[in-house]
Amino acid sequence: MSSTHGSGNTSSGRHHHNGRRIRQFLRPDGRRVHVAHNPEDAIKLKRHLETTNEPFDVYLHGSPEHLEALREVHGHHERRREELRSKHGDAYDEFEKVRLELDALSAELRAITEHGVALDANFSKYGYSAHLRTRADHADSSSNSILGNDGNGTGTGSSEKHDWEAERNNGYAIKFYRRPVVRQYFHKGLLWRAPESEEVASFELFVDLLYVGIIAVNGDSAAEHPTGDSLLRFCITFILSWKIWTDFTLIISWFESDDMFQRISVLFILACLVGYTVNVLESGHGTYTQMIAFFLAARIFGLLYFMWLTFVVPMIRATLIWNAVIIAMASALWIGSIHVHDPQRQALIWVAISLDVWGSMSILAVFRGAKHVSKRWGARMEKMFEFFPAVNIEHKTERTNAFVTLVFGYSVVALLYQNRDSNGIDSFYGKAVLGLMQAFAFNWIYFEIDGVNIYMHAIRRKIWSSVVWNTIHLPFIMSYVLGAAALSKLVIAHDCPNADAHHLTELWESRSMAELHAGIRWFYCVGLGLALACMGEFRTSSPGLLVVFSPDQFGPLLTQTYTITGIISLSHVHKDVAGARLRKSHRLAVRFVVAIILLCLPLAQHHLNSVELVAVVTALVWFVLIVDLYGLSKVGVKLFGRHGRCAYTAECGMRRKELEQAVKTGQTVNIEALAEKDLEGPKGLHV
Repeated sequence: MSSTHGSGNTSSGRHHHNGRRIRQFLRPDGRRVHVAHNPEDAIKLKRHLETTNEPFDVYLHGSPEHLEALREVHGHHERRREELRSKHGDAYDEFEKVRLELDALSAELRAITEHGVALDANFSKYGYSAHLRTRADHADSSSNSILGNDGNGTGTGSSEKHDWEAERNNGYAIKFYRRPVVRQYFHKGLLWRAPESEEVASFELFVDLLYVGIIAVNGDSAAEHPTGDSLLRFCITFILSWKIWTDFTLIISWFESDDMFQRISVLFILACLVGYTVNVLESGHGTYTQMIAFFLAARIFGLLYFMWLTFVVPMIRATLIWNAVIIAMASALWIGSIHVHDPQRQALIWVAISLDVWGSMSILAVFRGAKHVSKRWGARMEKMFEFFPAVNIEHKTERTNAFVTLVFGYSVVALLYQNRDSNGIDSFYGKAVLGLMQAFAFNWIYFEIDGVNIYMHAIRRKIWSSVVWNTIHLPFIMSYVLGAAALSKLVIAHDCPNADAHHLTELWESRSMAELHAGIRWFYCVGLGLALACMGEFRTSSPGLLVVFSPDQFGPLLTQTYTITGIISLSHVHKDVAGARLRKSHRLAVRFVVAIILLCLPLAQHHLNSVELVAVVTALVWFVLIVDLYGLSKVGVKLFGRHGRCAYTAECGMRRKELEQAVKTGQTVNIEALAEKDLEGPKGLHV
C-alpha cells in the first residue's frame, strides 16, 4: 500500500536514527517518506498529513515501494559521499575516521552506563540494580582497536552489521577441554556479568533425575520406622546429598567451560551419588563408612578442582583457596567420624555439617571483620578479594525452583497405591485425593503467591537476605519431604471406615497399618507445619525505599521500609498490591496461626483416624490458600464474572446514522465494500 501527495513546497532536515527502525526519511527530491507498520496506521497517517502543506509519501513497512525508496535514498547518499571524498580528499578521510571513532566510543559508553534490553527482563523479575554492568564477549573485546580488526568500524562485534548468512558456516565445535571463564563477578562494588541469561544445561536436568530417587530413598526410609533415630539419620543423609547438589549448582553457575571434561566430571559426581545413596538405609548399622567414603570422593574432587582453578583462573584465587580449605577441614572431621562411635560420632558429624553448609559463607564475615581489626588488614583483604565470583540469579532461582518441583513431585508419587477391589472408591482413594490437593496447594502458594510481585529478589537485595534465602530452603524441603513420606503411610492405613486392607494388592496390603504410629502423626503434621512456616511471611512498614551500594559488601543494601516477607519470602522485597482486600500482615498472621495448629495437631492422638487427620490438614492448608487468594484480589473488582461490559472497537467508512438505519431496516452490510470505502476518504466511525 502506498500513498503520494505533494505541493510546491519542499523541506529538508537531518535525522539521526541511532540504530532504531526508520519511521520517516527524505527522498532526493525533498519529498518526505513516512513508514507505517500496518494498513490502519497508514490510513491514520495519511489523514493527518493531508492537513499539512508538506509533500509526502506513505508506504507500508516492507512493501516494494518502501524498498525501492530506501534503495533510491541509499544510492543518493552513496554518490554524495563519493563526491565529498573526491572534493576534499585527505580531509574527508580524516573526518570520517574521527566520526567512526566517536561512534565506537559512544557505543562503548552506552554499554557501560546503560543496561541492555536483555537485562530489562531481569530487572522486571528480580529487581533493579544500578550497580549491575554487562561485560562484552571475548570475541568482541579482542579487537586491536576500538574500530575493530579492520580499523574502519566494520568489526564482527557489531550486532547491527551481523552477517546472518555467515552463521551457516559458524557451527560450534566441541572440545575435550576449554579454559573455564568466570561468568559473573563483583569488582569494586559493581557486579559484572554477561548480558544474556544463563540457560540450564541438559546434564543438570539429568542430575535432577537421580535426585528423584535420592529424595524417595531418604523420605521412605524415615517413614518406614518413624522414630527419633530415623529422624536423625534422615537429617544427616539428606543434608549431605543436598550439599553435593548445591556445590554442583554453584560450580556450574560460577564457571563456563562447556567441554567434554565438564561432562565427564558430572558423570563422576553422579557415580559418587549412586554409591552414596545405596548405602543410606543401613548407614546406622554397617554401611556408614561406605556412605561417607562416596560423599568424600565427591567433595575431595571439588577440592582438587578448586585448587586447579587457582592456577587457571587466578583472578578469584583467594575465594577458591578459601573454599578448598573449608572442604579440607570438613573432610578431616568426616574421616574422624568413621573411627568413633555414637555419641562422639554425632559431635563430629554436626560440626562437619556446619562447616559444609555455612563454611563458605564465613568469608563474608572475615572480609567485613578485617576492617574493624585494622585498616592494614582491611586493605589486605580488599586486595585479596578484589574480584569475587557471583551467583547468576536466573540460574540459581531456576535450579532451586526445579529442586522444589522435584520435592512436590515426590509427594504426589508417594500417594499412589494399587487397588484390586471392583469398586475402588473408598477411604484409600479419598485420602490419596486429599493428599493431592495438599501438594497442589503448596505448589500454588510457593510459585504463584510467594513467587510473584517480587520487587527485589533476595539474592540481589542484600547479603543477609541472600544467605537466608539459600539456607532456609534446606529445612523447608526437608520438612516437606518428611511430611509427604508420612502421608504415603497414612493413605494406605486401614484404621478408618471403608478401608479394607484386602482391597489393596499384596505389596501395599503388607505395608498397610491397622493403627497409626505416633511418629507418623508427628512426622506428617510437624513436617507440613514447618514447611508452611518456612513459606510464611511477615510485614513491616516504613516511609520509603532507599537503595545503597557499598563496594565492600558485594552487592546492594536496602535501608528499611518495605514489605518484608517471611522466612523464605522474608528475604524478598515484594510489590504492594493497591486496593488489596486484605493486608499482607493479616494474611501472614493467618498462615502462621495455621502452622502452629499443624504443629500441635499430633496431640489429638487417637481422637483422629487417618482419614480425619488428612482431611483436617487439607482443610487448613486450603484455608491458607483461599485467604491468600482473596487477600490478593482488589476491592471493587468482582471475584466472579467480567468486570464491566464487553466492548468492541473498530473503524469503518460509514456514518453512524447509516449503520443504525441499515440495522433497523434489516439490510445486509457488505464488509468488503466498507473497507474499500474506508480507503477512499477520511470519513470514519468508532463503534
